Amino acid sequence: MTGPESGEGSEPDARERLAAALRPIITMTVASELDDDALAEAAVDVERIAELLAKRAGARRPRRQPDPTKAAQDLFPTSPIMGAANPIAPPIRIWAVDGADGGYREIRAEAYFDYAYEGPPTCVHGGVIAETFDEILGAANIVAGNPGMTGTLTVRYRKPTPLRTDLRIEARCLSRSGRKVKTWAGIYHGDVLTAEADGIFIEVLPAQFLAIAEGNVDSVDPTMLAAMRAEAARVAAEPGDRPSA
Repeated sequence: MTGPESGEGSEPDARERLAAALRPIITMTVASELDDDALAEAAVDVERIAELLAKRAGARRPRRQPDPTKAAQDLFPTSPIMGAANPIAPPIRIWAVDGADGGYREIRAEAYFDYAYEGPPTCVHGGVIAETFDEILGAANIVAGNPGMTGTLTVRYRKPTPLRTDLRIEARCLSRSGRKVKTWAGIYHGDVLTAEADGIFIEVLPAQFLAIAEGNVDSVDPTMLAAMRAEAARVAAEPGDRPSA
């Protein structure tokens, strides 16, 4: 695989279409010169749409677990970084490639940050860069077969990362020792490395994930909770020891 995976060029679903329609509104709200009348008229229209959606909105829709057998772009469909269904996501486009010398599969990505992500003038906000690394490193671990939760994330800002230009990202899982996974990623403008990150991720067993979700019961959906309980029970019934940290 040398480019974006399945889904490229396909028609977006209704949620993705709505998210795509909202992104330029967000950008223009942040960055465009608009007179007060235009802003007020837009606010009325957006408030009307929000009221319409609120009347038809049900409970939170089920959130599915990342599926490593599917295209990497589809791992986190509602995330704030690469989620096509999330209007605050750029979104970053990612795909998986074979690792060098038979190593772990890796992630490649393309990013374009518009004015909504500006920090210093003309540059991407450092916090946005950090959250981008956190997500891309997590995706690299999933395609490598070593999923985990972030333990530490160390970001080095080599040069200012420019806004409103094409950027590329590389990410790879480096090693695993017990439940500890080490991963690296870099953002490039052309051939210039503008930022890089090292992450240490910890494998979280299904029973531990279940305990986390049950502790956050106000925000978890019942379908996801049931799936997590089933997975925890399945793993608990398997013979053999799990790796320890």
